[in-house]
Amino acid sequence: MSETFIHLNETHSTNSYLRELIMREREQPEGTVVITDYQTAGRGQKGNSWESERGKNLTFSILLHPSHIPPGKQFILSQLISIAIVKVLKKYDRYFSIKWPNDIYWKEKKIAGILIEVDLTGSFLSNAIIGIGININQKYFKSDAPNPVSLAQITGKEHDLPELLEKILDSITDEYNTYSPDNEEKIKQKYMEFLFRNRGLHPYLSGKEFFNASIERIEPNGQLILKKENGSIHTFAFKEISFVI
Repeated sequence: MSETFIHLNETHSTNSYLRELIMREREQPEGTVVITDYQTAGRGQKGNSWESERGKNLTFSILLHPSHIPPGKQFILSQLISIAIVKVLKKYDRYFSIKWPNDIYWKEKKIAGILIEVDLTGSFLSNAIIGIGININQKYFKSDAPNPVSLAQITGKEHDLPELLEKILDSITDEYNTYSPDNEEKIKQKYMEFLFRNRGLHPYLSGKEFFNASIERIEPNGQLILKKENGSIHTFAFKEISFVI
């Protein structure tokens, strides 16, 4: 992949900047990275905002051309990126996991979020803009996000941002390049191994219904399959279910 880096002191959103760059200048090389010291309008899943103190964290987007991944299996991308980030973070502490579908947690606190925006050209995935925000050196959080945490809070020391970025990009490249139809099961198993609350009964909320359930499996399209205490099986898409933390 390309090693094209675009460093911005400030931007509204690295995903939006990369999207505008593609629209303005057409195709960009795979692996193009846009990183900023500060996002004025960082975006999360379903329009959620992402708080990040200037110069303290990693906020970046990477462009991929995943034409080798079938459109019906684009959740594989989410799995690969999540796995790649957790593999790096687990070198600092073992209590990192993937909260379905692709938040990164330490114990029951959120350290990272991922936003993936995909373009289809015919029957191929032509572009995937992967937006990643990871709390690294921020010590205090001002927003009403219920459970943020940073790597500095976990380890008790600050970390070198360029060095950590390089590790994460290398890990993403490694995981992305391992994909083939033959190893989808292996990817699925690794994702399940890293999955938050992957064992036992835990509390959930769907609409106004509160219940305990265990994670049965994740469908190839990313849907979450839960098994309630009474043994009934239920399927949920993202935002149809909340983890009670």
